[in-house]
Amino acid sequence: MAISVFDLFSIGIGPSSSHTVGPMRAARTFVDGLAESGQLASATRVKAELFGSLGATGHGHGSDKAVLLGLEGERPESVDTDSVPGRVARIKETRRLTLLGDREIRFDVDGDLVMHRRRSLPAHPNGMTFQAFDAGGTVLRARTYYSVGGGFVRDESYETDSVVVEDSTPVPYPFRTGADLLRQCTESGLPISEVMLRNELAWRTRDEVRSGLLDIWQVMVDCVHAGCEHDGVLPGGLKVPRRARSLHQKLLAEDGQNDPLYAMDWVSLYALAVNEENASGGRVVTAPTNGAAGIIPAVLHYYTRFLGGTDDGVVTFLLTAGALGSVLKQTGSISGAEVGCQGEVGSACAMAAAGLAEVLGGTPEQVENAAEIGVEHHLGLTCDPVGGLVQIPCIERNAVGASKAIHAARMALRGDGSHVVTLDKAIKTMRETGADMKVKYKETARGGLAVNVIEC
Repeated sequence: MAISVFDLFSIGIGPSSSHTVGPMRAARTFVDGLAESGQLASATRVKAELFGSLGATGHGHGSDKAVLLGLEGERPESVDTDSVPGRVARIKETRRLTLLGDREIRFDVDGDLVMHRRRSLPAHPNGMTFQAFDAGGTVLRARTYYSVGGGFVRDESYETDSVVVEDSTPVPYPFRTGADLLRQCTESGLPISEVMLRNELAWRTRDEVRSGLLDIWQVMVDCVHAGCEHDGVLPGGLKVPRRARSLHQKLLAEDGQNDPLYAMDWVSLYALAVNEENASGGRVVTAPTNGAAGIIPAVLHYYTRFLGGTDDGVVTFLLTAGALGSVLKQTGSISGAEVGCQGEVGSACAMAAAGLAEVLGGTPEQVENAAEIGVEHHLGLTCDPVGGLVQIPCIERNAVGASKAIHAARMALRGDGSHVVTLDKAIKTMRETGADMKVKYKETARGGLAVNVIEC
C-alpha cells in the first residue's frame, strides 16, 4: 500500500473532510457507477442514509448538502462554493434533483435523505448507504461507503483494521511505520522529504510534484487572505463572531518590536483565518482533515514570513509532513469520529512539527522526534463540537495546535533525536485511547463542551 502526499493534501470545501468532502465523493462515486452500468436513464428515485457520526452531526457539518451536490455530479475540489446555498435551496423547494447534471428525478430531502442519529454501521462511525430505484420500485444499485477521515472513502469491502486507501503502485522506498521511514533514511542517506519525493515519482514527474505542491500552498495562502477579509458571524446558529479580520488589522497596526511573542500572534491569526473559512463552507486544503486544516498553513506562513522560507522550502515542508501523515494514516487514524480530535489536531500538529523541523535543518531522527511530541501531547483529546458545528472548540484548537507544532519542532531540534517514546508508540497509544474513548466524545456532539455550552 502507498499513500501520496496529494492524498493527504487535497483541495475541498468546509466544514469537514470526513463529513462534507467524504460524503460528496461517495455520492458522486455512486452516481458515476449508475452511469457506467447504463442504469442512470432508468433511475427515478435515489435514497441516501447517513449513520453514526454522520447522522448525529451531519446537519452541522453540511453532510446533507454534500450528498445533494455529489448526486448532482459535483466534486469537492471544483464545486463553486458561492453557488451551494442557492442550489441546495432549489432542490429542497422544487423537490427535484439532477443526477450527474443529466437525469432529473423527484427527490424529497425529508424522506430520501435520512440521518440516523443513533444507528451505526459496523465498520466505521462514518457510514452511509445509497440506493437507486426504477419506476417500478426495483433496486437498480445499492452501495455502502465509509468516510474514514481526511476525505478518504472506502466501499463495503472496508475492514476495521484497514485504515488506508489501497494503492498497489510499487514505490522505491516503501514504509508504513515511523521505524520503517527512519530505516529507509538511514539505508539511503536521504532526508525524509527526499524519500517521500522519490516515492511520489512513481505517480508524477518531479516538476509535477513541485508545481502540484505549490498549487496546494497557493490555495492555503488564498484561504488565509479570504479569512482575513471576511467579517460578521459564522453560519449555523451559534453566532460565533469571526475574529481573523479584526486581529489582522490590529497586528498590522503594531510593529511588534517590543513583543517577543508577536510572531506567535500571527500564527494564531493564520490558523483562525483558515478555520473560519472552513466553518463557513469555504475553499480549504484538507491537511490532513478539514477540522485541523489551519495548523499546517499557519506553521508554513510562520516559516515563510518570519524565517525567510522559500518555495523550495515549502515543497520540502509539505513532502515531510506528507510522509509523517502517511504513517499516521496507515497505523493510527486521522478521523475524529474514530479516535477523537487527537486523530485530527494531533496528527496535523505532528505533521506540521515534522515539516518545520526538516526545513530548519533537522535530521530524520529529530524530525521523527518532533512528530512524536506533536502526537504525544494531544493524546486523549476529545472531539465534542458544540451544536455539531466545526466552530467551538475547533477554530481555537487549530491556533493552539499550530503553536504546539512550532514548540515541538524547536524542542526536537535542541536535542539529538534520541527519545524514550517513539512515534510508533505514541501513534499506537492514540489508536488504543481512541478505542477506549466513549462514543459521545467522538464527533457525535453528545458529550463534553457540546452538552455543557448552551446554544444561543
